[in-house]
Amino acid sequence: MVFLDQDQPSAVRPGQIGRVVKSNSHCDYVVELDTALGVNQPPEPEAYGFGQFVKLADRERLWAVGVIYNSLLVNPMFMSNGPRLTSDPDPLFTPDLINETRTLLGVVLVGTLTTTVPCHGIHGIPRVVVPVNTPVCTLSRQELHSFHLTPEQRPQFSYYGHLLRFGGGFSAQLTQQVFSELAESGLFDGADQRALTMLCRELAWRNTISAMG
Repeated sequence: MVFLDQDQPSAVRPGQIGRVVKSNSHCDYVVELDTALGVNQPPEPEAYGFGQFVKLADRERLWAVGVIYNSLLVNPMFMSNGPRLTSDPDPLFTPDLINETRTLLGVVLVGTLTTTVPCHGIHGIPRVVVPVNTPVCTLSRQELHSFHLTPEQRPQFSYYGHLLRFGGGFSAQLTQQVFSELAESGLFDGADQRALTMLCRELAWRNTISAMG
């Protein structure tokens, strides 16, 4: 596993939670979470929870939009049979011990967000490959709304089937949570809100039947 160099804390972009370190497929990326050892303001746990929308973007372009579907805690010291210290390590003499633990996030890409006016989302698997070390940030409320709009500024949720298929082992629960939170967000109204509510009920019913089977 290749990790980022986090010896010196640095400033980060607003809403940044980490950086891309690898990919498992064209639409399945691994993000290493920023920590206090690498950045001045590490993200709060609520910023990288299950079902959180994120954007993979640098200063040159917005590469893709994704959803956090998994997390992995990496601790090489667990079950280690090697010698252990009898007291807390001194950070001045044992820097390697500090940098061993990592939190990795699984992100499934669900589309892209245009930078043209009016801003809108393009749902599906992005064509481009996101480079390693690309910053990953949470979507703002406005960006989240724009991603769910067509060029005609009508609501869209075209990544529904894609998320069910590529959202990992918890894809059904992930999809239900994503759409439930969208329904509660207040971003939509009228017939669009009613359609979203019905979709949430259908997902809840499917998950219930699946659990019973």
